[in-house]
Amino acid sequence: MSTTDDGAAGRNVSGAAGTPASAAPPDWEALRAAARGALRFAYAPYSGFPVGAAAVADDGRVLTGANVENAAYGVTLCAECSLVSALIMSGGGRLAAFTCTDADGRVIMACGRCRQLLWEHGGAELLVDTPHGVLTMDQVLPQAFGPENLARVRDGRPVDDGPAAGTQGTRETRAEAHGEEPS
Repeated sequence: MSTTDDGAAGRNVSGAAGTPASAAPPDWEALRAAARGALRFAYAPYSGFPVGAAAVADDGRVLTGANVENAAYGVTLCAECSLVSALIMSGGGRLAAFTCTDADGRVIMACGRCRQLLWEHGGAELLVDTPHGVLTMDQVLPQAFGPENLARVRDGRPVDDGPAAGTQGTRETRAEAHGEEPS
C-alpha cells in the first residue's frame, strides 16, 4: 500500500516540512491517522480484526500497510508485512517511526513475527508507538537476533574476523594458535 491510496499522501509526519523523519520528531497524530486510513484496505474476513500500520522512512516517506488474511491462517500477511513490502518496493531505506492501529483506531502492539520484521528494517533505534507510549525497538525487542548474528557464521562455521574484531577466530585458527592440528 502506498501513501497515495490511504489518505496520507503529501502528509509530512516528520514534524518539519521537507526534512527526513530522522531529523525531527515524528508527528504521531498524523502517523496514527495514516494507519487508520490504511484500515480500509484490510482484508480480514476470518478474524474480523482489521489492522492498519504506518511508518516514516529515514528519508521522510510515509508508508502504510494493512493485514491481508488467508483461509490458510499461517500464510496471512500482517499489516507490518505489507508496510515493509511498500518500503522495499518504493526504494528501500530504513524505518524511523512506526505505529499500528485496530478498527477502533487504538494503538496496538505488533506480534512477535512482526517485531522481528520491524527490527530487520528499522533496527534498534526505530521509534515504535505502543499502547504504553513510544519506545525504541531495542526496548520492544531486547537482545534481538538480526543480520549481524548471521554474519558471524558462514557455511556452518564461525567467521574469523581476527583478534582485532574481538572474536576468538574459527576453530581451526584457535587450534593452530595452540599448536594443535585443525580438524
